[in-house]
Amino acid sequence: MKLTMDVLKESGAFTGRPVEKEISWKNKLGKKIKATVFIRPEGYQTAVGNLLAHNARADGVAGRIAASVCDEEGKPIFTPKDITGEADPGRGALDGELTIALLVAIKEVNDLGKMTASAPPTNSGAN
Repeated sequence: MKLTMDVLKESGAFTGRPVEKEISWKNKLGKKIKATVFIRPEGYQTAVGNLLAHNARADGVAGRIAASVCDEEGKPIFTPKDITGEADPGRGALDGELTIALLVAIKEVNDLGKMTASAPPTNSGAN
């Protein structure tokens, strides 16, 4: 197969537009917060973000969140340092509950349409 733009498009090699997701989490006061976020399906930006985080010995989870969470146009809204708290020590790191909600949304977007392997059949030993 010759690698061309048409072949790449037909094979689903491009990630497409960000996916809108609703998330919710409880803040430190116990109040439930709901928000709409946009998650970029894993692709070039995620690969580069993960690579840069690894090369800088930065936090890989923060790099993944920063590479995945974006605005409607696909532009990042966080840097890894925003998430870890290094960008503004007075503000601190991203809330733990919010971090989990974002990671769940990232997983859901990237698992869309993927088949999961079913559990292998078990053998009770009885014939």
